[in-house]
Amino acid sequence: MEIHDFTWLFVLGLLFAMLDAYGIGANDVANSFSTSVASKSLTLGQACAIAVFTEFFGAFLLGSGTSETIRGKIIALENFAGQPELLMLAMVCAVIGSSTWVLFATRNGWPVSTTHSIVGAIIGVGIAAFGVNSVDWGYSGVAKIVTSWFVSPIAAGIAASIIYMSTKLLVLTKPNSFERGLRAIPFYFGLTTFISMFYVFYKAPGFKELTKNNVGLVWGLTAGITVLIMLFCWFFIAPWFRRTIHEKEDLRWYHVFIIPTLGPRPPKAEVALELNEDEVKGEGKLEATEESSPNSLFKKFKKIVLAGVQHDVVNCKEERLQKIHDAADRYDDDTEYMYSFIQVVTASMASFAHGSNDVANAVGPLSTVYYIWSTATVDLSGKTPVPLWILALGGVFIDIGLLTFGYNIMRSLGNKITYHSPSRGFSMELGSCLTVLTASKIGLPVSTTHCITGATTAVGLCNGSAKTINWRMIGWCFFSWILTLPCAGLVAGLIFSFAAYAPKYFAATV
Repeated sequence: MEIHDFTWLFVLGLLFAMLDAYGIGANDVANSFSTSVASKSLTLGQACAIAVFTEFFGAFLLGSGTSETIRGKIIALENFAGQPELLMLAMVCAVIGSSTWVLFATRNGWPVSTTHSIVGAIIGVGIAAFGVNSVDWGYSGVAKIVTSWFVSPIAAGIAASIIYMSTKLLVLTKPNSFERGLRAIPFYFGLTTFISMFYVFYKAPGFKELTKNNVGLVWGLTAGITVLIMLFCWFFIAPWFRRTIHEKEDLRWYHVFIIPTLGPRPPKAEVALELNEDEVKGEGKLEATEESSPNSLFKKFKKIVLAGVQHDVVNCKEERLQKIHDAADRYDDDTEYMYSFIQVVTASMASFAHGSNDVANAVGPLSTVYYIWSTATVDLSGKTPVPLWILALGGVFIDIGLLTFGYNIMRSLGNKITYHSPSRGFSMELGSCLTVLTASKIGLPVSTTHCITGATTAVGLCNGSAKTINWRMIGWCFFSWILTLPCAGLVAGLIFSFAAYAPKYFAATV
């Protein structure tokens, strides 16, 4: 093989890798924001708007470590050393098998693991190419990943339940829960900041070299930023919460920055009444304007573009689900409402963690294809840095998948597993993203689907009754996870066999 041979194979791999990233955005991003949307802390449109940025930057800044694991630690690359074009074909078939299954599952509303999908696809092409022994079944390869499938939901469940139970016992069940919540706000924001900053300083390209041999610098920077955020919460955010939620003052989000100097404001009820009166006065004029103006092309275009974020993914009308929700405990509305603000932060962090981990499922195989195409060799170490443009492209298509097709999985998760409230959702998201970020740091491609499902189930059980969990939905999730590995592997393996072992035509020479 010469450099830049099989360009058509590289282009095909690029197209299907982006299709795989699209499927990841449509299927897996629901893991980050389903709890926020289900608890009504965010609308579907707001969740998508935030995820566009958090998913991209998570993929771009922290996605390279797990990409190396997906790319080089599942099948024995030594088998392909003398024929790099065969490895190139294998990775292309892997992303074809993975993307096909993920999109099929998303179309049917099945919340599957995209990590399972790409791992199964790579195993399938490995077996098709060189047999069972070509796959690294040991703990340095497949066994390590398979272990994470069982460990990650348990770890996320334990972390989420500890966070929720401490919140429940120290804040939610107390008569003065709102005041206790105000005092806890700086701690929650500080914990979230500490976790996210710690991993950014350890793994982001701009900081990785700076902090490579200086652990003290990482801890110092993380602690410093955490303290600043906690102080800001104590003197600005907590007073804003008190005046907005408890005292019902009409405050906007930007007032938080000047809250210590801001005088008393009129109550929200009075302002709302004035607005309603204005609406009544102008109602006839507005209707006349709408009737006289034709639908513009811009409005039609906007409706088409935003069609994916205008679906109802929250309301559950089934009687059985309503009984599950009714069995859960309820707490003070003002306190829960305060937690909805924190949940937005933790959802953003969970989305950032998702982008850092799951972008590898698409760009890991693609980076191998690109490396072979540009060097005509096989990187036996499996640790060649992933080009930033590949990480960026993966992040972009994850966003597109979420915006246009993500509502299918949003509808399946969330309130269909257990009752969600802001305090519960905050605990689920923080426990899940802590698990995912830790796995991303050590290069372990865990399933974010497993993590959020484990966290959701554990927090649901903290109600003290198994009746608060939709076990049928949990069982279906587990079944879809089991089905994913062999299905993606079979598709990828069959396509590889068809391409690699098909009869070849040679023109007769005279």
